Amino acid sequence: MIEKLLHTPEGVRDIYNAECERKLQLQNNLHHVMKLHGFKDIQTPTFEFFDIFSKERGTVAANDMYKFFDREGNTLVLRPDITPSIARCAAKYFKEESFPIRLCYMGSTFINNSSYQGKLKESTQLGAELINDDSTDADAEMLALTIECLLRAGLKEFQVEIGEADFFRGLVEEAGFDEEEENQLRILIENKNMFGVEELISSKDISSELKTVFLTLPELFGTLDKLMAAKALTKNKRALKAMERLEQLYSILTAYGLEKYITFDLGMLSKYNYYTGIIFRAYTYGTGDTIANGGRYDNLVGQFGKNAPAIGLAVLVDQLMSALSRQKIEIKAEAGNTLILYNKNLLENAIVLANHFRNKEMNIELLCVNDKVTLKDYIAYSERNGIGGILYFETAELIKVIHTGSGEIQEAGIRDFMQ
Repeated sequence: MIEKLLHTPEGVRDIYNAECERKLQLQNNLHHVMKLHGFKDIQTPTFEFFDIFSKERGTVAANDMYKFFDREGNTLVLRPDITPSIARCAAKYFKEESFPIRLCYMGSTFINNSSYQGKLKESTQLGAELINDDSTDADAEMLALTIECLLRAGLKEFQVEIGEADFFRGLVEEAGFDEEEENQLRILIENKNMFGVEELISSKDISSELKTVFLTLPELFGTLDKLMAAKALTKNKRALKAMERLEQLYSILTAYGLEKYITFDLGMLSKYNYYTGIIFRAYTYGTGDTIANGGRYDNLVGQFGKNAPAIGLAVLVDQLMSALSRQKIEIKAEAGNTLILYNKNLLENAIVLANHFRNKEMNIELLCVNDKVTLKDYIAYSERNGIGGILYFETAELIKVIHTGSGEIQEAGIRDFMQ
């Protein structure tokens, strides 16, 4: 029984020592970029009422959520998605605000994936939401922020693919698909299942022109120039307006100097139905998973009582960590700890020295010498735990300075450190 308790449930894992240090450092780096763009922190509860994430919101399917009940019988869920929580907060705390609202967050999401998918069921997200701004400028800024975060993480080769939810919605609206047919078509196009798409649209009484667009959708990806050919495929006003917005977006991203990281994919569709405009996903080598995603959701905040356009992004930290590891990109963590070893009669001296270093922002561990443990053992302990050096009080005045990595030993007086 005790042995069983040492293991975590399927889909979650412990993160410790050097890996945990790297993850925290990565999160700090990404958070710093968001602060540079003027985003302010917000924290939402780990669990909320089920209705926050209900089907009407267009978020995760109910059977993929972790559900439970409170004392009053209300159905609660561990949040599967943080964006609806931010939308709720914006409607509650910023109801009268008409100027842009910039919020950023960091936290875990919980999705009860099928075990055969092999995905984590608890994932760390670090994201930002820009509310009350429906402009293409806002779209471009959030994409620029996404790219800057990935560059700050250390990635050099990655691509951000951009789609347009309104392009697809305009075509579906023209074709007269019901909700079930739309969802089925969405899945088929996402999976680039052309036979399935053809079978579905052949059963509908729509123009040959519209059928051609649906069949061509999975092929409409690449540079903006290539996508411009899509404008000749349809006269649908909503779809053409979406294309014009992508053109404007690309022009602004060129002003940022980030166009080389951008590709377009009109066949990109999201499982989140609340997206109303651009949607995007970032990919890199070393992982088949998305490392960042986001999009415009102009109707979601309104479902909580505040009519406000919005766009958001989320960096998927665990997937990004995996990609960085496989690409052998080092996350430079803060300076490691220093260990002060002391004999029991020199405790006060060790405390004075430790406080001196801590006041200088150094990480210090204090450890009383055990006569049964050798200096070699202390060095091995330090290597296991990322401790860069050992200061060993031999006497009240004399200190041995041991460099953990090389094993080099020097001697110095306490006055040398207290200056």
